[in-house]
Amino acid sequence: LNRSWLKPFWLKPASVQDSTPAPPQRSAFAAAMSFAKQIVVDCRGHLLGRLSSIIAKELLNGQQVVLVRSEDVNMSGSLYRAKLKYANFKRKKTNSNPRHGPFHQRAPSKILWRTIRGMVPHKTARGAAALDRLKCFEGIPHPFDRKKRMVIPAALKVLRLRPERKFCKLGDLSNLFGWKHAALITRLEDQRKVKSAAFHKKKVAVTRARAESVKKVKVSAEDQKVLEAAGFA
Repeated sequence: LNRSWLKPFWLKPASVQDSTPAPPQRSAFAAAMSFAKQIVVDCRGHLLGRLSSIIAKELLNGQQVVLVRSEDVNMSGSLYRAKLKYANFKRKKTNSNPRHGPFHQRAPSKILWRTIRGMVPHKTARGAAALDRLKCFEGIPHPFDRKKRMVIPAALKVLRLRPERKFCKLGDLSNLFGWKHAALITRLEDQRKVKSAAFHKKKVAVTRARAESVKKVKVSAEDQKVLEAAGFA
């Protein structure tokens, strides 16, 4: 009598276990993020859902992430469609006492934060600690305007959304539902871009002057041998 069916289904023969594929490797971006103390991500041009899912996974892995320019996050679908979806979300409330929630955030940074919260087990200690590693901002406030900012290619609209498809900005949606600081953020961003352009111009000039000085300098034969031995030639 064949009683093989009585064996627990999770016990597989060695041949089957050997043939099982290895777990998927983390992406190059994820591997790069894990070795930095803090990562600043420029949200401009990213799709909301794809960005949120990648950031949620990195937060759970222990990475500290700062999201800037959240008002420029893109959402697939027209603004009218996004407005209908958010209006439907606004109707959801505690019937006996709406002050008990759910709370409907208007600011782009808060909407982005809540989107990521939905992808994290935030009611556990592990999920709460992961959310503590996240910061979201409109615009690029100090000191993050002086730090290197990254993009996530797997979440960029130009790479993930077909060119004929409609899309909208999170800042436009927030503006329709009561976010009052769009003009302020635009003014502060214009001021920041002026300072950033001046800094970049100065940096390019210094880099060019240094490269020209290196070309003009003359090194003796003995010093050249020492440099070559040290790997600087």
